Amino acid sequence: MPEIKPGSGKLLTPAGNAAGISRRKFLGYTGAAAVVAIGISSCDKDDDNNNSSGIDLGSGDVGILNYAYALEQLEAAFYIKVLLTPYAGGSVTEMALLADIRDHEIAHREFFKNALGSGAIPGLTPDFSAINFSDRTSVLAAAKAFEDTGVSAYNGAGKLITTPAYLTLAGKIVSVEARHAAWIRDIISNGTFADSTAVDAQGLDLVATPAQVLVIANTYLATKISGNNLPTS
Repeated sequence: MPEIKPGSGKLLTPAGNAAGISRRKFLGYTGAAAVVAIGISSCDKDDDNNNSSGIDLGSGDVGILNYAYALEQLEAAFYIKVLLTPYAGGSVTEMALLADIRDHEIAHREFFKNALGSGAIPGLTPDFSAINFSDRTSVLAAAKAFEDTGVSAYNGAGKLITTPAYLTLAGKIVSVEARHAAWIRDIISNGTFADSTAVDAQGLDLVATPAQVLVIANTYLATKISGNNLPTS
């Protein structure tokens, strides 16, 4: 997983390559995280984050933020690996745009980590064994699945958030995730950026519940997570 190099203002990949997030951009995310953390600090924290079903995400708004944090950890880890071992046949422009997505996902991950503070779940270990990172088709199909799932996850979790400030921030993040999803879809098949598999007959993005999303997410996680205590309405 990337880390902050002291004094550099850069996020580094495990191989030491700068991920290209400026100090100003990163502080913008962490500044917003500090605002969210003020509310979180007043919430009760579960005494035990682990149960037989995996790491418990928690309950209430903190649980929903941990849910988002888990998904952002997964997406960030995926794109970091894509850029560390680029597949053959990707154009310079294509790889540059994937690097932009990687940087967004790292920023989202770090935002939630800072916002949650001591209430955050641990770092998760991904399992990408089902993905052939040397094959463009395999990578882009996985990227499409991650982005579509991410958008539907935020859409499904929005109604479960009770703090308006958290909902506003989630709305800002899901709009970025939707931009990612549209671009990935279009490079796979031009013109499919908003087809019927992503947008319903009312012109709305698809929605998935945490229970539905976690079934998918756990297939790509060696460290399993549980949403048993998340709100459902």
